[in-house]
Amino acid sequence: MLSRRQKHIILKFFSLFSVVRGYNILVVVIAQYLTSIYILAHNKTVKEIVFDLNLLMLVLASASAIAGGYIINSFYDSEKDLINRPIKSTLDRLVSQNTKLSFYFILNFIAVIMASYVSFKAVAFFSIYIFGIWFYSHKLKRMPFIGNLTSAILSITPFFAIFLYYKNFETVIFVHAVFLFIMIAMRELTKDLENIKGDIAQNYVTIPVAYGEKTSKVMLTVLAALTLIPTYLLLFYFEVGYMYFFFYLSLLLLVVFLFLLWMSKTKIHYLILHNILKFIILAGVFSILLIDVSVILNRI
Repeated sequence: MLSRRQKHIILKFFSLFSVVRGYNILVVVIAQYLTSIYILAHNKTVKEIVFDLNLLMLVLASASAIAGGYIINSFYDSEKDLINRPIKSTLDRLVSQNTKLSFYFILNFIAVIMASYVSFKAVAFFSIYIFGIWFYSHKLKRMPFIGNLTSAILSITPFFAIFLYYKNFETVIFVHAVFLFIMIAMRELTKDLENIKGDIAQNYVTIPVAYGEKTSKVMLTVLAALTLIPTYLLLFYFEVGYMYFFFYLSLLLLVVFLFLLWMSKTKIHYLILHNILKFIILAGVFSILLIDVSVILNRI
């Protein structure tokens, strides 16, 4: 049997894991390595990429900075989350705000140290990234359009670090990035619809609060239509292997998304829509494996 102290420590661990959203960070780490292997450094062997210490440091720096970002975001949103996510908020509050801030500074320090192993440019990159996350959480998040745009940019920034490391400027990479950016922007706007009650209570001027749900739905419809451009290019102008299955599936899910969107009125409806977009993004990460199913055998 576990003692009371041991149970308390375990609960605090899960609380901190919830705050930093460890599952999201794990997905980002996997996505960075898959992107490196299949897209950014397809001229290198898998062994060269996996055992590249510089890449490992960049990935760990990204993970630390992202974890710190989730902590500072939770810090500023603690009152709003009591309304929007009461169960998760209860778990998150098992760790004090002072402890969260201490971990925030430690994680950011670790991120800079990891980046310093690679180069001074990497240190500058992650320093700006860390500042950008703080500024977004402190100020920009409460501003419609700017907050959504900044959040989407910050979400893809860790991949930009890997992109700069490999200096691969192929057009197909930008097209993939555009698709991902639009999907993340849709997720952020859907999340605003989901959290509208808490945003109003805490004076967050998001797009749904400032312009209404109908305008937000129109914007989501336009964004969904815009995904057709990168999807078309990736399907018919670039070699994506069996990943075409993912893009056809994403089109089908987006049709379902739009159908449900215009019928949605409650928080649970928007939560379902949010999860559809999260599934598309997650499926997109692992479908990178379909670009070349023989890559492990041929490039090991």
